[in-house]
Amino acid sequence: MKIGSENHKELFCRSFIESHIEFEPHQLPWPSLDSVALERIRSVPFWKEALSTERNAGAMVSAFAQTVSDPLLQEAIALQAMEETRHFRLIEFVINHYGIKISEPPSPVVPSNIKTAFLDFGFGECLDSFLAFGLFEIARQAKYMPDAIFDIFEHILNEEARHIMFFVNWVTYQQIQEGRQANWLRGFDTLWHYYRAFQDKIKAFSGSEEDKQEAFTATAAGNFMDNLTLELFLSTCLQENTRRMSVFDQQLLQPRLLPTLAATALRILKLRPGRQSNPTAQFSEPLN
Repeated sequence: MKIGSENHKELFCRSFIESHIEFEPHQLPWPSLDSVALERIRSVPFWKEALSTERNAGAMVSAFAQTVSDPLLQEAIALQAMEETRHFRLIEFVINHYGIKISEPPSPVVPSNIKTAFLDFGFGECLDSFLAFGLFEIARQAKYMPDAIFDIFEHILNEEARHIMFFVNWVTYQQIQEGRQANWLRGFDTLWHYYRAFQDKIKAFSGSEEDKQEAFTATAAGNFMDNLTLELFLSTCLQENTRRMSVFDQQLLQPRLLPTLAATALRILKLRPGRQSNPTAQFSEPLN
């Protein structure tokens, strides 16, 4: 199959559409939580940011879908918008169901340059998802919450994996359709958008204390286990990324930059004198 062809478009769109799963957040088997688990779920720092991000994403992706003239692409992007909005409703349900106290996030504002917003969001989602895959597995292995909670949030993680798979194929298809056939041209464009995504994360880390707390995918792993090392975190991200990407048609493109950077960083970390000898050791008990 030729990347950028009509067959490529058909495959990545149909794969995305046909893998959609119907469910309603309020109908999922939400467990009753004991006092320890309830305190833990209420103390996780990302609820306001996650709620705001997913609500904004649903509005933005929906607006972008309306600008797409190709019927198949439009259907797929509109479906992503629906899933992003459902993520918002799921997180909203969690907050209400378990009595999590947050301040009301601002109402979504649709950006004027909607295609640039969709591109920035897509590359940012590739970055966030890679980190979230590892964070989620660390929290699960540490038994930070009951398994029933992790089983429910698998819905979001699986959909995020589908979103980034669709996005990297869509953006490459678009680049080729716009005449950017050369790999170096597409690579430069990709690096530019990843740079913008990294800049957003840097702003969060250097901003207010609230902003720092909300930069959860890069900082929250330490909440879930003692003695977490960068080596273990990156190893877990890579393992989980490989596992989640393996379910997709191997003819499709996959996000490569973050796994490549993480693998390179791991090789460097393994050269350090006195490093921990077993980065895949059993997870310790979760923090209280």
